[in-house]
Amino acid sequence: MTRTSSALVPVLAFVGIVVSVMQTLLIPVLHDLPRLLGTGPDDATWVITSTLLAGAVATPIMGRLGDLHGKRRMLIVSLATMVAGALISALTSDLYVMIAGRTLQGVVMSAVPLGLGLLRDLLPRERRDPAMALLSSSMGIGSSLALPAAALVAQVADWHVLFYGSAGLGALCVVLTLLAVPESRVRAQGTFDVRGAVGLSAGLVLLLLPISKGGDWGWTSGVTLGLFAAAAAVLVLWAVMELRLPAPLVNLRISARPAALFTNLASIMVGMAFLVVSLVLPQLLQLPTSTGHGLGQSMVVAGLCMAPLGLAMMLTTPLYARLSRTPKAALILGMLIIASGYVAGLGLMSAAWQSLVVTAILGVGTGLAYSSLPALIASATPAAETGAANALNTLMRMIGSSIGSAVIGTVLAGTAYQLGGVTVPSLAGFRASFLIAAGAMAIGMLTALFLPRPRPRPGVERNAEPEPVSCRP
Repeated sequence: MTRTSSALVPVLAFVGIVVSVMQTLLIPVLHDLPRLLGTGPDDATWVITSTLLAGAVATPIMGRLGDLHGKRRMLIVSLATMVAGALISALTSDLYVMIAGRTLQGVVMSAVPLGLGLLRDLLPRERRDPAMALLSSSMGIGSSLALPAAALVAQVADWHVLFYGSAGLGALCVVLTLLAVPESRVRAQGTFDVRGAVGLSAGLVLLLLPISKGGDWGWTSGVTLGLFAAAAAVLVLWAVMELRLPAPLVNLRISARPAALFTNLASIMVGMAFLVVSLVLPQLLQLPTSTGHGLGQSMVVAGLCMAPLGLAMMLTTPLYARLSRTPKAALILGMLIIASGYVAGLGLMSAAWQSLVVTAILGVGTGLAYSSLPALIASATPAAETGAANALNTLMRMIGSSIGSAVIGTVLAGTAYQLGGVTVPSLAGFRASFLIAAGAMAIGMLTALFLPRPRPRPGVERNAEPEPVSCRP
């Protein structure tokens, strides 16, 4: 094994961490965005929503392009697009220009499934599963570790520094990828399905837009219900069209196999539960003690209390290596631990140190759950379609996170109360959010029980060793 090939896994894991930074980049300044951008709260939320929509649209498209034209090539394109978007955002305080920059940054969400495809193509089986587990977990690792760093930067420097920093990290990822990540020679047959890309993009926007904005528009408003109905119609028509094509954007026949279908359904639940702790604990920690349940901590301390989530996920990867032959069991065990962490968290909301316990438990469970997903997808997918299959699984996690954000936002808003003229989240709302997350894991475990035992099939799991890893990019 060459020096360059030994850097493949750490470089792609670093890419995954940088990608996840995009999700938490603006959390420390979220409440100040209207003032910073000179706009109203409703318009300021488009800075977040635009990134979500761009990531959801770009992920399946870039995954398919990677299968057709090279996963490394598309990985570099996604990273370069993120760098361009970060620089645009760093140079402006105009709302519309900021939204454009954040939209470009969202494209980088496709980098992780592309990296997973590269690992499957380039590594032998004994190294592949642990490496894919590490890369899959890096999304959560980066999100939790970046939060205190972003909070510190936001406190001591101009908020635009956050974007300069992310642009620098993205540029470093491009350089490292060029130096250490070879291209895979595994290619899918056929051409790019333009109509399928347009149809899926339209369906995802129509679906995720009301999920993200339903709390502002009203869940029973004509706009919200109309967009949901339009999303259902478009996605059904898109699925019918995809089933008739010889080279679709997403192979729905493979995605409908139990191994892929139930993995993706479980992924929605995992994505939903992972986000809950990030929405609840920072608010609880930063609420003033005068509320009776707030812990009165600073933004930086609140971020540091979230750090065990990522650290535990990182340390869980070697544990998953021992369970890699039974990814179904690892997924169920992970979700069981997540559910236990949320249930325990119901009684651990009275001191900052208790947050460390909760996040550590959740980190172990999330690490196991995230680590198992790529192996389950790989067992159900032909090697030539790995990029698209992992992209779809990542998309399912994103949809789960979006649903979780909408549900928890509605619960916290519905249980909030007035204190001194200020709306304050209640302790009952926080506990209800934890119960919802535990319930999502119960549904996820039930779904995972229907997963068949992974076994190689002709054209799905390659028996031969992968191509040699070249020293040259």
